[in-house]
Amino acid sequence: RLLRTQLNNTCQSRAHSVAVLGAPFSKGQKRRGVEHGPKAIRDAGLIERLSNLDYPVHDFGDLSFQYLEKDEPYMHVPFPRTVGRANKLLSGAVSNAVGAGHTTVMLGGDHSLAIGSVEGHARQCPDLCLIWVDAHADINTPLTSPSGNLHGQSVAFMLKELQNKMPELPGFSWMKPFLSAKDLVYIGLRDVDPGEYDTLKDLGVQYFTMRDIDRLGIQRVMEVTFHHLLSRKQRPIHLSFDIDAMDPSLAPATGTPVNGGLTYREGIWITEEIHNTGLLSVMDLVEVNPDLGASREAVESTASMAVDVIASALGQTREGGPITQESQTLKEDTEQLRL
Repeated sequence: RLLRTQLNNTCQSRAHSVAVLGAPFSKGQKRRGVEHGPKAIRDAGLIERLSNLDYPVHDFGDLSFQYLEKDEPYMHVPFPRTVGRANKLLSGAVSNAVGAGHTTVMLGGDHSLAIGSVEGHARQCPDLCLIWVDAHADINTPLTSPSGNLHGQSVAFMLKELQNKMPELPGFSWMKPFLSAKDLVYIGLRDVDPGEYDTLKDLGVQYFTMRDIDRLGIQRVMEVTFHHLLSRKQRPIHLSFDIDAMDPSLAPATGTPVNGGLTYREGIWITEEIHNTGLLSVMDLVEVNPDLGASREAVESTASMAVDVIASALGQTREGGPITQESQTLKEDTEQLRL
């Protein structure tokens, strides 16, 4: 009971400091360069931007990952032991940062890292909910994945409902599924494999494709997201944001770009609204790959987009200053007057 009380206190008192953790890792997929994502995002001014907000920022640098010389594919999944070991290390680091009272930002690296990031968060906050902003659902299993790449299977490792459909991969004996399908919402989907589509339907997962966003508008999408995840009780939010959710015209330097993505304003609206809940606890920003930019401008625009997404999730507003309760109330009063 004492442990549960301590965990609840960690998760309920929203942090007044930010921890930044770099995870320069690429073995969840086959394209090199994504391991340079954390450096590219820092070089684009992340720490300076966050330091302009209202709380102290602690940059804990980059985790150091070991690449195993012998890591044979399992079924057709490449590098399972390397990915499993990296996520175990990351899980511990995220758990420690959240336990120390920080709102934590994990810079990837590829999206397989979300396995460790969300698991480490759940160790401290077992009742968390997950918002997955991505062009892809990343809910394949080794049995349904066309490529075998683990960055497209991250969510499947987390979900209790898929426990019987996941073979025991070498490297992952340290973790058990911890998330229910009802505690997950996807935003921005537009490239979903047939097996993933069946899983989403079978489990009744709440998701919003780009067509849904076109139809409903991003404001309504976020209202339904929060109603789905938070109407029963307020709880910590884990935001896992793949930069390929954004349209490739805004974020071209990424491994699996898909046309027709989020506009700048839609992407920033999502993160501003998550900040406004006061419940953001951990955020991943993944899949920035500087090696895949056709030009220096392409790399810089992608990294700059990542900085804007992170900063708005942590309170930067388009008016210029951090969001405070007072400024939010004043704005709502002004809008009432206009109406």
